[in-house]
Amino acid sequence: MKVLTPAGEPLDLMTVNVGPSHPATHGTLRIFAALDGETIVASALEMGYLHRGFEKMVEQGTYSMVLPYTDRLNYCSAMMNNIGFCKAVEKMFAVEVPERCIIVRVILSELSRIIDHMVCTCTNLVDLGALTNFWYFFNTREEVYKIWEKLCGARLTNTVTRIGGMYRDVYPDFASDVAGVLLKIESAVKEVRGLIEKNKIFIDRTKDVGVVSAADAISWGWTGPCLRASGVDRDLRKDEPYYGYEQYQFDTVIGTTGDTFDRIMVRIYEMIESVSICRQALAKLKPGPINTSDARLSLPSRDQVYHDMEALINSFKLVYEGVRPPAGECYDATEAANGELGFLIVSDGGTNPYRIKVRPPCFTQYAAYGAMIEGGMLADVAASLGSINIIAGELDR
Repeated sequence: MKVLTPAGEPLDLMTVNVGPSHPATHGTLRIFAALDGETIVASALEMGYLHRGFEKMVEQGTYSMVLPYTDRLNYCSAMMNNIGFCKAVEKMFAVEVPERCIIVRVILSELSRIIDHMVCTCTNLVDLGALTNFWYFFNTREEVYKIWEKLCGARLTNTVTRIGGMYRDVYPDFASDVAGVLLKIESAVKEVRGLIEKNKIFIDRTKDVGVVSAADAISWGWTGPCLRASGVDRDLRKDEPYYGYEQYQFDTVIGTTGDTFDRIMVRIYEMIESVSICRQALAKLKPGPINTSDARLSLPSRDQVYHDMEALINSFKLVYEGVRPPAGECYDATEAANGELGFLIVSDGGTNPYRIKVRPPCFTQYAAYGAMIEGGMLADVAASLGSINIIAGELDR
């Protein structure tokens, strides 16, 4: 590839493909880079190798049938996708789920945030050659998966949330299991921090690498840990609180430089804050209903179905047709593990969504990646990519 320098001198660049089938891309991503030696002079990105058609596919079924598809967006924290979608539909109905359901959703969301950050951080460190950290985090993540298995029988894609509540209440030892795993999470975070915070190789590979300024991060539409790593204090749990997050004591973790080091460390320290939120939520967890009593959303009890004709009809309608949100549009967002996860739902009053548009955090973060790595070294591609935690399921279009 022949190009001219500003002085008019010829420059011979080598073009390379990184991905889509590459161990460091962790998914179906392609980076087309022009190299001057080891320096990336220009790059172009390509997404869309994953063709599931999420936004059109979900129009083919009822609102309840959408839930398993949301699991496959960010499958590293699938429950947060469930909760975000259900919260949006419940907003269309103007329904508040019971207090116990809210607290359970908060606990599940924060545990999901922790295991998502663990996957992001430990695989990013593996890309840098630091394998030991992977086992500290992945083994601890497995302990959370044991809770998921007891809760719903599934590990990766759970579909545990329902519009109007949960598919069932938590099991009897849920609170003690969560309390136990929080101790293991704190221990794992301490071990990893001890391995990397003052490690010269880690610092040299991540400090001032892939720097994104606060202005650029906002301009690209970044949200979540990546935005906060660039020094922007923005967290929907604090700025647009939902599920009583304003009642929890936790700090927003903010970076200073917006480099790969900051993006990794923000996630590590966010795990500590999520542990604190989980403990506060466990203290609030009291007996009570897990599902709303609104007949438009929740199935009647079996006793009612067997003895009351209206309850029987309602049960049939909900099972065969599902819920029917009022006609109109609704946008609602939650602070998912990677940032703002929003759903724009258009209802025509029928049983199927007329239109659903998902706003996943990975989409905007990957869009900025090309500009982020230009001027850097080829060896920094994997470190920078891992730090923005791209999940290919969220790039599906």
